[in-house]
Amino acid sequence: MRILALFLALLLPGLAAADEIFPGPGYVEKANPFSSPHATVGGEMSVFIGPSPKSLNYYLENSTVANTVFSMMYETLLSMDPITLDYVPSLAGSWSVSQDKTTFTFYMDPGAKWSDGKPVTAADVKWTFDAIMDPKNLTGVHKVSLARFESPEILDERTIRFKATEIHWKNLLALGSFHILPRHAYEKLDFNKINFEFPVISGPYRMGELMEGMYLTLLRRDDYWDRKSPGSQHVGNFSVIRLKFFEERENAFEAFKKGQVDLFPVYTARLWVNETTGEKFEKNWIVRQKVQNREPVGFQGFAMNMRRFPFDDVRVRKAMALLVDREKMNATIMYNQYFLHRSFYEDLYTPEHPCPNPLTPFDKKEARGLLAEAGFAVNPATGILEKDGKAFTFRFLERSASSERFLSIFREDLKDVGIEMLIDRKDWAAWAKDMDEYNFEMTWAAWGAGLFKDPEGMWNSQEASRPGGSNITGFSDPRVDALIEKQKTIFDVAARHAIVREIDQIIFGEYPYALLWNIDYTRLLYWNKFGTPETVLSMYGREDDAYGLWWYDPDSAADLADAMEAGGPLPPKPLSVVFDKVFKESKAAPLQ
Repeated sequence: MRILALFLALLLPGLAAADEIFPGPGYVEKANPFSSPHATVGGEMSVFIGPSPKSLNYYLENSTVANTVFSMMYETLLSMDPITLDYVPSLAGSWSVSQDKTTFTFYMDPGAKWSDGKPVTAADVKWTFDAIMDPKNLTGVHKVSLARFESPEILDERTIRFKATEIHWKNLLALGSFHILPRHAYEKLDFNKINFEFPVISGPYRMGELMEGMYLTLLRRDDYWDRKSPGSQHVGNFSVIRLKFFEERENAFEAFKKGQVDLFPVYTARLWVNETTGEKFEKNWIVRQKVQNREPVGFQGFAMNMRRFPFDDVRVRKAMALLVDREKMNATIMYNQYFLHRSFYEDLYTPEHPCPNPLTPFDKKEARGLLAEAGFAVNPATGILEKDGKAFTFRFLERSASSERFLSIFREDLKDVGIEMLIDRKDWAAWAKDMDEYNFEMTWAAWGAGLFKDPEGMWNSQEASRPGGSNITGFSDPRVDALIEKQKTIFDVAARHAIVREIDQIIFGEYPYALLWNIDYTRLLYWNKFGTPETVLSMYGREDDAYGLWWYDPDSAADLADAMEAGGPLPPKPLSVVFDKVFKESKAAPLQ
């Protein structure tokens, strides 16, 4: 290794012999382990992705739609091995880290090019970083991780160096995973107005047609700079990916059953249990499949704005959690398909690390006691709880009509103890604007999870006032702040996750959310005209894996058309796919 380091020191600008160089000696890029050699290029996949976005610039809109589109058009300095989770080259062909873990140098791949033929340079990286960190740009949550670095130094056209102001386990991840934009295309524009036009890109897909409120097409690039590499083989197979927008999932499901949408991930138990019957399902024209892999488990709950009365009191927040009849909702609305949350980090608890948090019951008596302790008493004239002359009336900010059945149960139980809940329903754009400004009292929020838990963005006190951030509840606790600081310099994942479990237990006791429920698998419905890998999804992936790993199969499409015309069945596909049983070659160990 020392000989390699000395050799590279002669070739790579700014490299010191003590720097650790990546990737290591003998690295050879491999094909994606979940891609299929049977995959062919061509065809179209139409998918439901969510409501129409207010922007497709992921730096301005922190949404699934924007993230999906941005990730297909713009690339990052590094990528990650889908099994080992080791960093691998992307726009940067190699990189080095100083011995003290404060200096990171990236050497751009000389083959990396923008769609207009110009090379991807260190200047592009610096301009993107500076644009994200510019106080006038509304890049919200993206500032959090990058705030630990000084503005980078360009060493030459293809070499850039970052200096960290503090040691943090996430520093390399932060630098390696922000999407690089072309300086020459955007430097003269107002960054906050770059929303729907992206004329110069580096990724494997480009924007096609955008019909506001209806759909967006992404078109496969034959001239993608990395098209011939091993990692690009048998992935990104669709010539066209059509992303369809619906404000309500129910409407999207109706479009799916009519064949206007090809792939529909099911988030609603009622649809999965009651609406997947009939000829199309029984004859396997539509595939119904449950895929269980190692995707991290997020959480969802009723988020309470702790900045405002009455949710600035932990006794009130706990009372609200006690008034959510989760067992009733799970049994009567969701067919007992879900487990009830007792943690904000469910997948950090195992038989070796059992969760000590109690399962919050439905308990009106205890809730009444807590509310009385907090100073609330019923006004006999109105039947509503009051404190200091203020009635316990609040607004629930909602964006989906499908939530009404749950909220109706919740509202009746609140009314019984003297609390009035008003529902303020808005469309996605208006809801997102209010959330960016923390203009709400209570709302339903669902969060995904990362493999490497970073509690800073959602639970750090400093993030409670940053507009557009993830700390929507305004959570602030010095004990959690101290633990967040402690875990920053720990590079051992198991040790770091032990600290996050401590954080979780503190947060749980403060009740910023009335926690709800979840599942630990992905429910998919799709028309039987696609080829998929045996695992269907990757080790840690979810439904959007289909965009990259699946392919349009003309033979299957012809068989489907013939079967539908003749009213005949197609061969069934497995109803349940368990990743660890299918992909036995995996040497990956679960994260502790």
